Amino acid sequence: MSDYKVTGSCLCGEVSYQITGNLGIFQYCNCSRCRKFTGSAFAANILVAPEHFQWNSGEEQVGVYNLPDTRHFATAFCQNCGSSMPWRAQSGRAVIIPAGGLNEDPEIRPMHNIYCASRAEWYTDPASIKEFAELPVKS
Repeated sequence: MSDYKVTGSCLCGEVSYQITGNLGIFQYCNCSRCRKFTGSAFAANILVAPEHFQWNSGEEQVGVYNLPDTRHFATAFCQNCGSSMPWRAQSGRAVIIPAGGLNEDPEIRPMHNIYCASRAEWYTDPASIKEFAELPVKS
């Protein structure tokens, strides 16, 4: 996988990064912290070794919030547009990449859901609801 590379960026384009080498774990996290940070039912995160991650531009635009008294949680965001950005785990052993910020298909798929016991009460499996290719037309 030495030629493998996937890039990511924020909405405004000020911050960009790349992942090379082995993409470790792709998981959905249903914990309440991830829901609050993403504003969604779960976070879609890819965890990579720090040596497989690098900032290409705008690292100085990335704000980080480390939630006190937690071992594995932080948030990072572009200070210009608010997009979720990668962050280093407090252990230093992984960089957590919000999958929605990737510019290309990472060529791996989610492997598991974690913290399902605290899944949002309003969560509905997307496969069970009606789909539209674009915004539905008013009838």
